[in-house]
Amino acid sequence: MYEAVHAHPDGETTVARLAKTAADYGFEGVVVRNHHDSRGEYDAEQIREAYDVDVVTGLEIRADSPEQAGGSVGNYRTEQTILAVHGGSNAMNRFAVETDKVDVLAHPMAGGGDVNHVVVKAAVENGVRLEFDLSGVLRRSGGRRVRAIQSLQKLEELVDYYDAPYVVSGDPRSHLEMRAPRELAALGEELGFSSEFIEAGLAEWGHLAERNRAIRSESFIEPGVERGRYDEES
Repeated sequence: MYEAVHAHPDGETTVARLAKTAADYGFEGVVVRNHHDSRGEYDAEQIREAYDVDVVTGLEIRADSPEQAGGSVGNYRTEQTILAVHGGSNAMNRFAVETDKVDVLAHPMAGGGDVNHVVVKAAVENGVRLEFDLSGVLRRSGGRRVRAIQSLQKLEELVDYYDAPYVVSGDPRSHLEMRAPRELAALGEELGFSSEFIEAGLAEWGHLAERNRAIRSESFIEPGVERGRYDEES
């Protein structure tokens, strides 16, 4: 199972500290998902060797419009193992799930955003994972927490009905916000999800990383020569 994290400067903790905590908590890896305007520098291989945990390079595109996001997808797709789009608005949600070069629609219910059958069916067609972001339940209270729970439950009903691909994350921005897989599974059960559902969503980050690394490796022919990447995605 993997956790998807925001590291310094997008978060409060370095990639190395987050990776160490992830290893201590029983995660197999972390996906570094900093927003594209807050990218940090880190040596994934060195951290992997130090803590015996996989470190996956990733990026979360945050844009004001689908047109702006489209340019960023083109710029960053071949550089990153996992590429996410920060959703929330109806326009950004639709853009993300209709773009097969996007791996994950992150925070689809944030900021008053919504997900309906049209969005979920497009996610199925293009293989875009919908994120169950548990941070609103973990770190909010009162009415905001209630709304976060209701949004997650609505999303689960749609994902289950259409058998849509998904990922799960606690979205930690520091090692202090990280929760172990068993804790996230227990939280999911409180929300009406099975522990297997949560665990499968955490594991999906790793499956995505493995698939995309294979695609990138297969696309390499020789230095400076590569065939089209991600053309075989489904």
